[in-house]
Amino acid sequence: MFEFETQRAAMTEEIEELVLRKQFAQLRDLLIPLEAADIGLLIEHLPKESMPLVFRLLPKEQAAEVFVELDSDVQELLIQGFSNTELKEVLDELYLDDAVDIVEEMPANVVKRILKHSDPEMRKSINEILKYPEDSAGSIMTTEFVDLKQLMTVGDAIKRIRRTGPDKETINVCYVIDRNRHLLGLVTIRTLLLAEEDAVIRDIMETNVVSVSTLDDQEYAARSLSKYDFLALPVVDTENRLVGIVTVDDAMDVLQEEVTEDIEKMAAILPSDKPYLKTSAFTLFKARISWLLLLMISATFTGQIISHFESALAVVTILTAYIPMLMDTGGNAGSQSAVTVIRSISLGEVGFSDMPRVVFKEFRVGLLCGVALAAANFVKLLLVDRMLFGNVSVTPWVAMVVCFTLVFTVFTSKLVGCMLPLIAKKAGFDPAVMASPLITTIVDATSLLIYFQFAYLILGI
Repeated sequence: MFEFETQRAAMTEEIEELVLRKQFAQLRDLLIPLEAADIGLLIEHLPKESMPLVFRLLPKEQAAEVFVELDSDVQELLIQGFSNTELKEVLDELYLDDAVDIVEEMPANVVKRILKHSDPEMRKSINEILKYPEDSAGSIMTTEFVDLKQLMTVGDAIKRIRRTGPDKETINVCYVIDRNRHLLGLVTIRTLLLAEEDAVIRDIMETNVVSVSTLDDQEYAARSLSKYDFLALPVVDTENRLVGIVTVDDAMDVLQEEVTEDIEKMAAILPSDKPYLKTSAFTLFKARISWLLLLMISATFTGQIISHFESALAVVTILTAYIPMLMDTGGNAGSQSAVTVIRSISLGEVGFSDMPRVVFKEFRVGLLCGVALAAANFVKLLLVDRMLFGNVSVTPWVAMVVCFTLVFTVFTSKLVGCMLPLIAKKAGFDPAVMASPLITTIVDATSLLIYFQFAYLILGI
């Protein structure tokens, strides 16, 4: 992959040159050995007028694989240029879950055309999956899997796999169901190949099956696949009837989307489902401005606190110099705890019931970090600021004010940073919202109040 990335620009130029010279046979030979994802990336970097031409050079099966990898804008462009026959050929080669993903991204007029040229069985399956709530396990599953009956012999099961397998997304795991499609167990292709042909499926299947419900969150399904190292996970309805499977490739897409969404929320940006380079400046503006306005207004409270203690700062002006350091250190300390806890929540490692343990852990971490930072800062204030730079205003008493504030600010920030995401999760909000920007704003105000309180107690101002 790394080697391809370094050669992409040169390959794109070569493709454009071959298209210009109409050397299509040579161009086809260049593309066919490549992976579908790499071909998709090359097509996306071509001029719009060359995209359909290059896509049409690909063999039917490979074209379908490449089509899935393309951005939705490019997919729409190609569909608009497809003849009805070309569209049907691509749709016939798509797996159901990929077809559903494409339909969800397309405008209404394109969706109508896709459904019109899909075979009746696929059309019915697409409509059924689209009925499930967005971001649910049902919305990302596929119904293309191999099912077996428990009284089948291994020989009969292998015959069935050979007959139906070419149209299924995976045959590595086969699911055992009864006549009402209740999930009874599973059997892997490895188990079938190593068993005797006259062995009965009921005797060799695994009955302890991990499954998810159609209404479970898609991230929960993806996490389950990761937790158990499965290649596929069965999806059942409320009556434990097998209705589909979630495959590992779809789970990876879900996890990538969720991580991207969390990162954007932690940076105080409204999540976007489009790539950065394909997102307009105005769209980015709308995603960022609301949080920036909120944080700007909340930051005015910090200014009000400084104004309230203006007379104290006038008496000992050197205190002003250390306000940025205290606020930044507190914000950084709080963000560390918040990001760690948010990540643990997303992985299912901690919940609201674990708050006492989390708080106790961050209590100790905050105390250790605060004392270590204060000790280093005390030496720096007296040796560097006072002796080296000759700033006589930095007295030991001023250093004590700064260092005591540092201990309590870091300590408080750690507690705030670990508690807010857990409280948000319990209240039904996304914990990622409680990350860096919001916590920093809270900690800034708190650190100033602690600072001026110690100044009053130690310096008497």
